[in-house]
Amino acid sequence: MTISTTPANASLADALPRSFWTDRSDAPEPTPHVVGQVTCDLLVVGAGFTGLWAAIEARIADPSCDVVLVDAERVAFGATGRNGGIVSESLTHGLAHGLSLWPQELPELLRLGRENVAEIAAFVATEGIDADLRLCGKTTVATAPHHLGALEEAAALNARYGEDVTILDRAEMQDDVHSPTYLGGLRQRSGGGLVDPAALAWGLLGAATARGVRVFEGTGIRSMRRHGGAVEAATDHGSVRARQVLLATNAYPPLLRRLRARLLPIYDHVLVTEPLSASARASLGWTEAQGLTDVGNQFHYYRLTPDDRVLWGGYDAIYYYGSRTDAAREQRDASHGLLAQQFVQTFPQLEGVRFTHRWAGLIDSTSRFTPVFGTALGGLVAYSVGYTGLGVAASRFGARVALDLLAGRDTELTQLELVRRKPVPFPPEPLRYPLVQATRAALAHEDETGRRGVYLRTLDRFGVGFNS
Repeated sequence: MTISTTPANASLADALPRSFWTDRSDAPEPTPHVVGQVTCDLLVVGAGFTGLWAAIEARIADPSCDVVLVDAERVAFGATGRNGGIVSESLTHGLAHGLSLWPQELPELLRLGRENVAEIAAFVATEGIDADLRLCGKTTVATAPHHLGALEEAAALNARYGEDVTILDRAEMQDDVHSPTYLGGLRQRSGGGLVDPAALAWGLLGAATARGVRVFEGTGIRSMRRHGGAVEAATDHGSVRARQVLLATNAYPPLLRRLRARLLPIYDHVLVTEPLSASARASLGWTEAQGLTDVGNQFHYYRLTPDDRVLWGGYDAIYYYGSRTDAAREQRDASHGLLAQQFVQTFPQLEGVRFTHRWAGLIDSTSRFTPVFGTALGGLVAYSVGYTGLGVAASRFGARVALDLLAGRDTELTQLELVRRKPVPFPPEPLRYPLVQATRAALAHEDETGRRGVYLRTLDRFGVGFNS
């Protein structure tokens, strides 16, 4: 791997090509893979947040249900262990987006999102999971003059729906977090917070196994077929026969052909610094240590870790032709180098601080930026995928939806238009790649000018959610 010698990129020279969150000595010991035939009531495929919550909730609802949880790699290998640890109450990829798609249903969706995060916090506390969960809200920062109007609109909308928000002018924003790029901000003290995602996942793993869930890592499902009143799932070294299956595979190649048109795998890039010195930490202000993001379609998200590192990610999201998701795509010098340069531009007082970790994680994007739910194989299989980068908390909601669908229950969750109506499918290649690139260029133009062009407005009219 070749890193350029510009000051920003030199800071990447020693960065380890793996997630900071999972690169630690307290990771749980690996579990065995499936050998021979395993039978169960419920097979959960994918041991990220959705799969872990599904396994736990299934056992809570019916302690007699025999649950098997499998993952092709390790628990928290995918997006669950690679994200920024930002907890959001939103089930709709933001309030404005939810209002544009489901105006009548929005109050219910807001209530469900708030209840979901509250229940996560209660479960973490009851189980004694040490995941540094802090419901501290976030701050959205303006770095261009046209961002200020967007923040004013966001503040009015959030206040209308009961959120605790405060507009910060330039001086107030600078008093909070010190960056010469900040022109103002929107401090939101409700709506979510931060968590150590790997610690949360491993804590959920412990809660699942304590409830009798059987976990098999290194167990990829190669195919599924209906076998009488059950599903036969083939693995490399055996098979799992389950009465029902719940798919929680995020952006990785789906086992159901129908999902390939609904999901766009996007690589999102992240850096983490070395622990800051006391003086470097003080130079930032940032006393509340809330999560930060900037205005725009292509945005950064960043936060402090418990040991005073800065996690800095986002902006340069990359789609590869043919929806490729191989491990070679997880390191991209151009994207990580751009992030390093933007980091120094935002915090010039941290120039010279080195990065210890660099990685990418897969975002399972849908065309409307919200999950897709459904069933297959005569109702024996259910799926919940497509969180589009906001799945840390929404994954529990998604797991509950999928369990309700498997049970054939008519609940307040399954009645939601969000659940019943699927997003517009993406076109196949060779059209998909140029469409993504055109959309990305249009989004960048809007970010630069503050004006939404004809192309994006046309997509809006078709319910395509490129307005995050």
